[in-house]
Amino acid sequence: MYITTSKTISPRIATYSQDGLGLGHMRRTHLIASQFLGSRPDASVLTLSDSQLGQFFTLTPNHDYLKLPSIVKDGPGKWRAANLNMPFDDVLEMRQELIRQAILRFRPQVLLVDHMPHGAMGELLPTLEALRSSGAETKIVLGLRDILDAPQTVQSRWQIEGAYTAIEAYYDQVLVYGMRNVFDLAEQYRFSPAVTERLHYCGYVCEPAKICEPNKTTTPSALRARFLKGADACAKLIVAMAGGGADAYPMMRGLVEALPAIQSRQRSLLVLITGPFMPTELRQELKLRARGLPVRILDSVDDTHSYLQAADLVVAMAGYNTTVEILQTGKRAILIPRRGPSAEQRTRAQIFAARGWVEMLDPDDLNVEALAPWLSRA
Repeated sequence: MYITTSKTISPRIATYSQDGLGLGHMRRTHLIASQFLGSRPDASVLTLSDSQLGQFFTLTPNHDYLKLPSIVKDGPGKWRAANLNMPFDDVLEMRQELIRQAILRFRPQVLLVDHMPHGAMGELLPTLEALRSSGAETKIVLGLRDILDAPQTVQSRWQIEGAYTAIEAYYDQVLVYGMRNVFDLAEQYRFSPAVTERLHYCGYVCEPAKICEPNKTTTPSALRARFLKGADACAKLIVAMAGGGADAYPMMRGLVEALPAIQSRQRSLLVLITGPFMPTELRQELKLRARGLPVRILDSVDDTHSYLQAADLVVAMAGYNTTVEILQTGKRAILIPRRGPSAEQRTRAQIFAARGWVEMLDPDDLNVEALAPWLSRA
């Protein structure tokens, strides 16, 4: 990130992350903040987020969170309050004021906005306008993952909601968490020449690979020893994950149902990391379906990198963070993108599969007849 700060002033960075149902945006925001604080331990970072998990990730010193009332996106331009029994307009007005007051009081040198240049339903616009009209020296930076949605959907919604205008008027720089030769975001989403000049492609952003601590219980070798023992000592380890897991049940149910057929070809053990957002009743349903099978079900793990490294095969949905971490490990992987409502995951899986980085199974083919031979070959 091309951000410079005076060595004589303790820098302040504010980050905005709208992620009411999921972990992806929040995880990336937390990672960027942690890396920055690692290089400038005298700095302060304030993250404004509406994740329903609140402060889910372990805090880095000098990093704090302001929890906004959670909202959930039901479709393009369609939002609702996640938990409060209030009209959405009232919740939106409350969020607008919280964001504006916090940013103006915190007085950051940099405001890093994740994903939504205008905020959910334009909620950031009063804050952006206040920063510019007050003469504040805050640099306003937009961070975008490489693929947002189908190009026509992004173009339509951003025109209607004023996102293009917001970038033109308020943003000093746009960081793209991806590679231009893989997905040219500026071309696909029709950025103006003026905005294109402000773009910087950062490459794919994920947690740096960790150096394994020999005595740690979650090293790849320790995990394989933990899962593959006794009768399963010679089995192949399949690890399935899906980020927050809110819509991971169909994929994981399909894997459990296909496991007996996979076992007939190659002895395997399946580890399902459901994610914290999988509904409790669906997690219990998975456990019932897996009874008597070589399946281990975990809600969430602290060190996904070690689980990926331990696996003989990874099966995952195609969210940004999960996919990039898989590429980082170089593990053999099958991606099963979500059906919708966004085309983001399907687009990413198709592009990466076409390059030979992963294999892709269409979610419409999520059945035992398709899964068992596909996983056995992999």
